[in-house]
Amino acid sequence: MKPYDSKPCRLLSAGELTPGIFDFTVSCPELAAMAVPGQFAQILVPGHTLRRPISICSIDKNSGTLRFVFQVRGAGTEGLSKFREGDTIELLAPLGKGFPIDPDKRTLLVGGGIGVPPLLGAAEALGGNAVAVLGFRNRELVILEEDFKSTGAKVLVATDDGSYGFHGLVTELGAGEDFQVLMACGPGPMLRGVKALAAERGAQGYLSLEQRMACGVGACLGCAVGLVDGEGREYFGHVCKDGPVFPMDMVREV
Repeated sequence: MKPYDSKPCRLLSAGELTPGIFDFTVSCPELAAMAVPGQFAQILVPGHTLRRPISICSIDKNSGTLRFVFQVRGAGTEGLSKFREGDTIELLAPLGKGFPIDPDKRTLLVGGGIGVPPLLGAAEALGGNAVAVLGFRNRELVILEEDFKSTGAKVLVATDDGSYGFHGLVTELGAGEDFQVLMACGPGPMLRGVKALAAERGAQGYLSLEQRMACGVGACLGCAVGLVDGEGREYFGHVCKDGPVFPMDMVREV
């Protein structure tokens, strides 16, 4: 059986969490059964040749659903945002490599902005053994805080302007927590900071990288990323096929 498939799926709910950030839940039992936290889908948008890569936010294998939270960043995601409840939406999923979940290890989840949604599935799998540190520019852009709390995770929020939660960087906030594993998704400067934090603690670390993708399955070779193998040799891999989740020590630079 292929590790992914393309299916027409029913959109069960569609809403807008904050201006420009949308929340979809899709019925797709076969795809949900195969999915793991940290993977993504390529979603077909009418009028666009290339599908749009969207991270899987949450997986409910019992109800057979996948949840996607995405930001409008161009014509493709603008078109995607126009779908409504009851519409049919075609997914190629689940794609890529996800987070290696060990519920017995205290795990620090660090997300920044639209990098927060891919970590919710990990929090659901880890339950009370997760600490989620979520960073946003300001209070108006805070998303999914209550969803993370509902998993049993300890949840901390930081904002750049201090309008909500901790005033400062997520790395500063996360440094006050005990953890054995660190998983992160967000902008480059944040990932560099969490990589240093994991190294300082001697913790296992995993980064979910964001990259422009065309095919999503490693055929077009468009999402190249610099990596380092176990012998210290540098080479280029691809975010869609070799990631989007990588062990931190494999990523040459972020």
